[in-house]
Amino acid sequence: MDLRQLAALLAVADHGSFSAAARALHTVQSNVSTHVARLEKELGVTLVDRAAGTITEEGRVVVDRARRIRAELDALVSDIASLRDEVHGVARIGVIGTTARWLVPLVIDALAKAHPKVRLVVVDATTSLQLPQLARGELDLAIVNVPTGDPEVIDEPLFEEDRFVIAPTEHPLARYEVLTLAQVAEHELLLPAVGTIYRTELDAEAAAAGVTLRPKAEVDGMRLVASLAFQGFGAAVLPASASPGWLEPARRWKRIPVIGLTPRTVGVVQRRRGLPSAAARAVREVICQVVEQNGRDQSGIHPAKPAAGP
Repeated sequence: MDLRQLAALLAVADHGSFSAAARALHTVQSNVSTHVARLEKELGVTLVDRAAGTITEEGRVVVDRARRIRAELDALVSDIASLRDEVHGVARIGVIGTTARWLVPLVIDALAKAHPKVRLVVVDATTSLQLPQLARGELDLAIVNVPTGDPEVIDEPLFEEDRFVIAPTEHPLARYEVLTLAQVAEHELLLPAVGTIYRTELDAEAAAAGVTLRPKAEVDGMRLVASLAFQGFGAAVLPASASPGWLEPARRWKRIPVIGLTPRTVGVVQRRRGLPSAAARAVREVICQVVEQNGRDQSGIHPAKPAAGP
């Protein structure tokens, strides 16, 4: 088994066919086919269903492991290079969309000043999509709702943010200046999908208050929930970063505090196994510094004080 075989299989998995994999690897299709066939022979299984053009169940196991191997090799190259010179390499981070809106521009600017040779790749995705990517080695860090409850990752809080009801101006809830969960529960809501961390937290708080939140629609994506509320499709319970105060002058919706509703916690997460690359560690440090220095400038956001190291 060698790295070329793993790279060929990953390319087929990522690009959907042997021909597309060959183009991505800047080689010919026969080379890709040969590498995959040799890997299959060594492992004694079929990794790619040639008829369907898909990765088999055994192939998915190998692909997941190969992604982690590639991530470790990238980290090794970055670490060695950083010992000789300033930090450089590629850091791949995932960020939930509501946080990305204010945090990513500040991180890009701060990283360019502190570590100009680090290339940042940002994936805007929900918590439920980021965690599997982190486990597969496709991401070095993830900025998500915490705690994740995943024993394979390390969570560290970055900040807490207040939660509000966002109600279109014509909605019955918009006549209130402050709400209770009991009042909120009297109306159908735009809610995150069942199983997401945010929805689980909301349902637990409602249950503690003796009420049940009823969905008008369920959406796995906070920014989409916010957009629907802004456009008048219903009321929603959203974190501060999904409903920044500077949007309010439009007056098509109203942001209303809810008594007793605890803040959402957002944190940076990394795999428990394996050391992140020097580039990823540098990005993590910059993220923590940016949140600590600039988080309070964001309405409704209260920075934690994360440690500088993992």
